[in-house]
Amino acid sequence: MAVQTVESTTNSVDLGPAAALSCRECGHRVPLGPVFACEECFGPLEIAYDFSSYGAEELRERIEAGPANIWRYAPLLPVPADVADKPNINPGWTKLVQADNLARELGVEPGKLFVKDDSGNPTHSFKDRVVAQALEAARAFGFTTLSCSSTGNLAGAVGAAAARAGFRSCVFIPHDLEQGKVVMAAVYGGELVGIEGNYDDVNRFCSELIGDPAGEGWGFVNVNLRPYYAEGSKTLAYEICEQLGWRLPDQIVVPIASGSQLTKIDKGLQELIRLGLVEDRPYKIFGAQAEGCSPVSTAFKAGHDVVRPQKPDTIAKSLAIGNPADGPYVLDIARRTGGAVEDVNDEQVVEAIRILARTEGVFAETAGGVTVGVTKKLVENGVLDPSKTTVVLNTGDGLKTLDAVAGTGLTATIRPSLESFRDAGLV
Repeated sequence: MAVQTVESTTNSVDLGPAAALSCRECGHRVPLGPVFACEECFGPLEIAYDFSSYGAEELRERIEAGPANIWRYAPLLPVPADVADKPNINPGWTKLVQADNLARELGVEPGKLFVKDDSGNPTHSFKDRVVAQALEAARAFGFTTLSCSSTGNLAGAVGAAAARAGFRSCVFIPHDLEQGKVVMAAVYGGELVGIEGNYDDVNRFCSELIGDPAGEGWGFVNVNLRPYYAEGSKTLAYEICEQLGWRLPDQIVVPIASGSQLTKIDKGLQELIRLGLVEDRPYKIFGAQAEGCSPVSTAFKAGHDVVRPQKPDTIAKSLAIGNPADGPYVLDIARRTGGAVEDVNDEQVVEAIRILARTEGVFAETAGGVTVGVTKKLVENGVLDPSKTTVVLNTGDGLKTLDAVAGTGLTATIRPSLESFRDAGLV
């Protein structure tokens, strides 16, 4: 994938190296603004940059001297140079865990398997990255309310970021989300609205609200701010490569909801190559879905280019997007890099959550169970090379999806005596 670099278009906002919005389909360019669809072909818009003044060594030194959060990569993001001084939740620089115990469990060579654990972000999911980025765009465009359609994690991230920055927030979720995610989204004091239906119904409603006077002054992070919001996922690619010593992973396994995270990770890797920050060599990207919501996996296995929508039915609710906007682009990337898109059922998701917790002390939410479960399946099927450096994403904290492992509990209940301890067979 070519990295888009253009000469700056005259804009009234300061978003650093961001030069314009460019259509992913036809290449039509427009000035930076709160728009997300091409006026020529209705294709998705994304950020095009002017990186022409950067030298590799100077840029690397600047990044390494930056803060221990995503703003160390400000020169590569659509944000002002002083972004680190503004009130934001400052996510990122999460742990890259060398997962040797998990590697032994899955049949991967020692020293080759890593878990990028994004549960360490402020609201315990990777969504803090994209929301922090969208918040800066909302500031630039003068919005006063931060909003979103969400399967749970995004709602909490928007609530927290808005509270920190002094914005009003109003977020919309399916009415039947996990209670833990509902509480976490509501605790920040913003308005939380349940919509009768699934995520795709929520998203359609938000698109209608944007076009109505009632939505004036509202920045919907994953709709009219989507081109900026999506760029936050690139920071996962940047961090992984920097934490590996400025080198590309050979293989990376990414969960698929809308598919945006996977496509932007690929974009981030391509940018690092083009800027000379990492050596240009092949890498493979694998997508992971839950069987109960696997439209991209289904299309990949059938050899199709069109992703047919599905009605979600899975415990992995954070991935339950039946009509993923970036699905076709995920197919392109998986095929171009020699990767694949695979899925696992709910039972395998739960098993994978427990395996990761038991082997590495990382408690993943159901999306993390999907990526670990798919990694296990890919190794068993001979699709993923166990001798290559592989990074698996855990995008959220298991405390958010406790229902998935509700059967886990006490080993035994004993009286406070050594005799009772021995009788329980614990010696």
